[in-house]
Amino acid sequence: MNVITDSHAEGTDEHEDHGLSDVGYIKIALLLAVLTAIEVLTYFVDFGVLEVPSLLILMVVKFQIVISYFMHLKFDNKIFSYLFITGLVLAVVVFAAMATSLVFWTDPAGCDAGRFC
Repeated sequence: MNVITDSHAEGTDEHEDHGLSDVGYIKIALLLAVLTAIEVLTYFVDFGVLEVPSLLILMVVKFQIVISYFMHLKFDNKIFSYLFITGLVLAVVVFAAMATSLVFWTDPAGCDAGRFC
């Protein structure tokens, strides 16, 4: 009689090492906390014309860190990362298009392009 001693066959296998150690996750959490503190600082300190670009850059960096480590995409197939990055790029493009509508698509007389004055 053949006795199977492989842990995979018995169903007691643990998940693959698919991420960082606990200390690694704490370091990532601290990094995210620092980046969030910088974002909050933009409310209290006048960054001038750099405010929106710096917030967008911080948003992208935090998004990449979260999907890479906490969603384990750094350790998965690259197609999943490409899907998330494509969604992020699409969201930034839509945001930029809507932001331009507030600046460029108004009538110099103060009337919106969609209204008759």
